[in-house]
Amino acid sequence: MKEYKMRRGEYLEERIPDMESTVEEYFGPITGTEEYKGSDLYVIGEPDNPVFEKIVVGTVEYSGKKDKLGVEFYERDPTELGPEELEAAADAVDIKNDFLLEATARDAKARRDSMKRSVEDDPDHDF
Repeated sequence: MKEYKMRRGEYLEERIPDMESTVEEYFGPITGTEEYKGSDLYVIGEPDNPVFEKIVVGTVEYSGKKDKLGVEFYERDPTELGPEELEAAADAVDIKNDFLLEATARDAKARRDSMKRSVEDDPDHDF
């Protein structure tokens, strides 16, 4: 599960006031929920885009800290995709990036840089 933080001074609930409908709009109908760090995240068991097997997404709430966006994309093996499904692969990347941009206000480069910084700041990593 990847967790994404918002830009300084921004909050997830302000960027996406209705997480459920936004998730359904981007990925398809919600089929259940899954617990992660005490928060219930939405599960899309049969996403609209055939490249995805399953998606788990939602707000990860922290007491005393800003909430983060939690996302896990389960994607099918590209060797198993047919010709039409391969065409959907580019759309899958666009859908992921568009959703993450709307939620976090950070583009792909800014998200990568932020992830690098969080790993560098983590005292538990081994070299």
